[in-house]
Amino acid sequence: MITDEMLFTLSSRLAMLGWLLLAFLPHRGPLLYRSTGLVIPGLLSIAYGALMAANFASVEGGGYGSLDQIRALFTVDSVLLAGWIHYLAFDLAIGTWIAKRSTEIGLSRLIQIPILFMTLMFGPVGFLIFILTELAMKQLQSSAPRTA
Repeated sequence: MITDEMLFTLSSRLAMLGWLLLAFLPHRGPLLYRSTGLVIPGLLSIAYGALMAANFASVEGGGYGSLDQIRALFTVDSVLLAGWIHYLAFDLAIGTWIAKRSTEIGLSRLIQIPILFMTLMFGPVGFLIFILTELAMKQLQSSAPRTA
């Protein structure tokens, strides 16, 4: 039987593998993006769904209607683990989108890696940094003098 601690370790390592592939694989392509954007988040989503299906209804006072209800959910280790896996899956999916989009717009890998790290560590902050970086690039490109 898989324990919560074993599932925590397995899911964290699986997600980290995805992040390392995104950051350091020299030539990104469809197989990489499918792996880090679909396969790994998909596997994590299965674990999340199983944990929530097995535990959500049994948490007394738990739900999504108030902060107190969410606090009650997270008093159960399996639901807390599900929350962690939720972060792992979504942050990696967003990180994959950022990596793909960064490559499409020609953003240097030296700039991509810190943005991916911020997305890994602080999800929405990394996403915001990428959006602002892309906007700044577009602004610089549109204001650059054109040569004939």
